[in-house]
Amino acid sequence: MPKSFPIKKQGFHPFADLIGFTFTQVDDESSVCFLEPDERLFNPHGVVHGGVLYAMADTGMGAALYPHLRQDQLCATVEINIVYFTPVTSGPLTCRTKLIHKGKRIALLESEIMHQDRPAAKAAGIYSIFTPRKP
Repeated sequence: MPKSFPIKKQGFHPFADLIGFTFTQVDDESSVCFLEPDERLFNPHGVVHGGVLYAMADTGMGAALYPHLRQDQLCATVEINIVYFTPVTSGPLTCRTKLIHKGKRIALLESEIMHQDRPAAKAAGIYSIFTPRKP
């Protein structure tokens, strides 16, 4: 039985709540999350910190993989490569993630982060799929 990702449930993903991500879609093929950055997320140069875009990709990838996990499984980031295209100084960000491949232990996902109608960053991530050991 696959897991469900409750996109509207406050407290389900505390880090996403802290940063201000809002998920608008999580299904068997993809996830979409949205962020309206405020100045707390800017670096000293008035640009949204690159770690925020990275966190959007990482969180979006985990969400897109989540429905493919069994109830007893978890996933964890192994590696993410990200390319930043343009500085973001205002306005909404949307991260669209799709599952490219899922094996028994490894999954590959891609995220594209858009600033309005322009690409701000693109990322590819490898995730481990595992069943935690019982203590």
